[in-house]
Amino acid sequence: MNLNFKDKVVLVTGSGRGIGRVIAERFAENGATVILSDYNTESLSDAEQTFISKNYPYLALPCNVMDEEQVQKTFDQIIDKYAKIDIVINNAGITRDTLLMRMKSEQWNSVINTNLTGVFLVCKTASKYMMRQKSGKIINISSVVGVIGNVGQSNYSASKAGVIGFSKSIAKELAGRNITVNVIAPGFIETEMTQVLSDAAKEAFLSITPLKRAGNPKDVANMALFLASPMADYVTGQVIHVDGGMVM
Repeated sequence: MNLNFKDKVVLVTGSGRGIGRVIAERFAENGATVILSDYNTESLSDAEQTFISKNYPYLALPCNVMDEEQVQKTFDQIIDKYAKIDIVINNAGITRDTLLMRMKSEQWNSVINTNLTGVFLVCKTASKYMMRQKSGKIINISSVVGVIGNVGQSNYSASKAGVIGFSKSIAKELAGRNITVNVIAPGFIETEMTQVLSDAAKEAFLSITPLKRAGNPKDVANMALFLASPMADYVTGQVIHVDGGMVM
């Protein structure tokens, strides 16, 4: 899919690696100015080198989405430099998998604070500028486990289910200012995060995926491109599953 995002300013959180990195690169390939953002400065630097080597327009801003002051500072820097923010992709997320009876409060809180509170803080801050512009696209990355649950991921599933409910609510709030909010719920996608799964766990996911194969980060990135494009101007409050048919 070739789309023109020239003159568009796009923030991708968690874009140091994995799905976020590929989303950032796909937007850059299609002409966007991309704000690379990640709490991991090493990953962020690596992504930055790729953008430099390909001569993509970008700005790299380290940010921990759990920290309200850091989130506000990130947007201050974006607005100071570009005077607008067109598209926000909330991709930053972590896992701390374990069974409920073994789960410590820290494992619960860190996942909820990053995956859900982080989305809240970024959306709240972005919406202030988008409402003034009377335009904007917000795309929040959830997961199929936010819909169907998964053993050992009660914290992650809760955070991703929360993203869905939160996104539907703010889609209704922001629609009057020409701001769309949509959710992508990936299934089993080949990333560094899924590489650590056991063969049995991978096979379990593939066994309930009708297409019988894992997805690629580009599959998610291409959906993000569509939702951020004019082709999706009349789409808001939706959850799009990119999962090979896992959830129907």
